[in-house]
Amino acid sequence: MTGTRARHDDVASTGRTGRGRRSGAEGPAVWSRDFALFFVARAVARLGDTMLPVALAAGLLRQGYGAGAVGLAMASASAAFAGLVVFGGVMADRFSTRRLMIGADLVRLVTQSLAAVLFFSGHVVLWQICAIGIVGGVAAAVFQPGVASTVPRLAPDVQGANGAIRVAESVAQLAGPAAAGLLVGFASPGGVFVAHAATYAVSALCLLLLRLPPLPGGARAAGPGPRAFVADLAEGWREFRSRTWLWGVIVIWGVYMIATWGPTVPLVAAEVVQRHGPRAYGLINSALGAGTVAGGLLALRLRPRRMLRAGSLALFAFFGFPAAVGAGLGVPAMAVGAAVAGAGLSFWGVMWATTVQTQVPGDVLNRIHAYDVAGSLAMMPVGQALAGPAAAALGAGRVLLVAAGVSLLVAAALLAVPAIRGLTRAEAGTPH
Repeated sequence: MTGTRARHDDVASTGRTGRGRRSGAEGPAVWSRDFALFFVARAVARLGDTMLPVALAAGLLRQGYGAGAVGLAMASASAAFAGLVVFGGVMADRFSTRRLMIGADLVRLVTQSLAAVLFFSGHVVLWQICAIGIVGGVAAAVFQPGVASTVPRLAPDVQGANGAIRVAESVAQLAGPAAAGLLVGFASPGGVFVAHAATYAVSALCLLLLRLPPLPGGARAAGPGPRAFVADLAEGWREFRSRTWLWGVIVIWGVYMIATWGPTVPLVAAEVVQRHGPRAYGLINSALGAGTVAGGLLALRLRPRRMLRAGSLALFAFFGFPAAVGAGLGVPAMAVGAAVAGAGLSFWGVMWATTVQTQVPGDVLNRIHAYDVAGSLAMMPVGQALAGPAAAALGAGRVLLVAAGVSLLVAAALLAVPAIRGLTRAEAGTPH
């Protein structure tokens, strides 16, 4: 299949573009039939993804496995995703993104159904769960790059669309673990996997009904064969490194993942649970989720001309979360710090996603998004792995205080790069 034929497959036979617009001076509308379908697909799939860790932990522990097995099962999916998402970006730029995403959803529907059968049967073998995780990670690597180019093709107001999706995903982040806990309690871990598989079925159905308009500027012909595939991969890398604001953010973000986010997640969990119990940790997580909802809502309202500068300023808000836990403050102070941190992260996320989707040409957007995702994720396991030894040497509280300080340095570094702080807003279809 050539790239031209694949792009033609994305266009509805009726010729409708799926882009709704308000009349008058109100500007472009976010909501249309097709964006609503994509919105539901993303929200439901995210709900299922947040249920998975609970199901894996509860299911494997009931089968007599330990925490190491749970970590290995989770790592199998994330490693496959991080290792292959760049190749998924090339595929998304060569073939029909809609068909690739539907196919990935159907693969994960099968894998999660198979996992449900294993847990219902009571005969769970770790390597089988890891294999299912690897297949699911490969499917996610094929699915994720297409998300980047789908949003600007469906919604003229790209920032509003990203803000709406971020709010929905944040709500799912709050509801998913709670729903999984109820299913484990009243049914079994296998029931959670059934529910998870159902979310992929809903996502695939929504994408099947979706009418995806063509990329701005027309289709790009893609040559056949391995050499053309490698050439597309190299072209994506050239496009990535030619934009200082893009690779500059990823380099700085790598430091953030190693020294701030990576150690914050496991050390906050350990410190809060040990000092205040699991209920307090649940409260702080809920506050973090509520903050991400607030940040997404704020991103729906504010329209800064220099989006990355505004997002970098919002990142200063993360300081209070690891600082409050590291300083040994009370649960209310930690919850406030988590809520403010969540709002800052969420606002940055919308500003960043919108910038990438509007500044990068559509025919390379999926590949660049794949490099973005791979670069952002690559350093997180390093930070998580170093958290334990650093805490043993310095104490968890001091490591968290260092993480808080680095979060301020990262936000300042983003603002210090002229290409990042000075980048001005571009509308969808008119990349700089």
